[in-house]
Amino acid sequence: MQSSIKAKDRRMKRRFAIHRELRYKLLEGGMIVAYGTGETLDISSEGVAFTAEQFLKVGAFIELSISWPALLEGITPMRLVVYGRVLHSARGSAACSVDKYEFRTRARVIEPRPAAEKDSIFERWVDHYRREAVRTRATA
Repeated sequence: MQSSIKAKDRRMKRRFAIHRELRYKLLEGGMIVAYGTGETLDISSEGVAFTAEQFLKVGAFIELSISWPALLEGITPMRLVVYGRVLHSARGSAACSVDKYEFRTRARVIEPRPAAEKDSIFERWVDHYRREAVRTRATA
């Protein structure tokens, strides 16, 4: 019985049905090539499922900025920033891995950004991810 459950759902970590507003950015070739908004569907320590305005390229590096319900010191709005890779994308929804995350304070007003721009924090994380992957393959 246990093996049939795992065959249906390969995710090993508990998922939490948390519905929060989010923004996402996709990076290719050192440039942000797409961005959009959506809502989380569920979150675990290994992944996030969310609604997406467009099809997202599987394997692409992604950054999610998720509004967080808790306030810092009861005053300052927070956001959860997740760095990962797109695992799947379908009409209106997508999922990504959680390779790194951090909590940040968030602005009270969201300003739209042009699609093609540089983002040094996101780029540094992608560069680090790629170096680690090369290092792991070299030692294997």
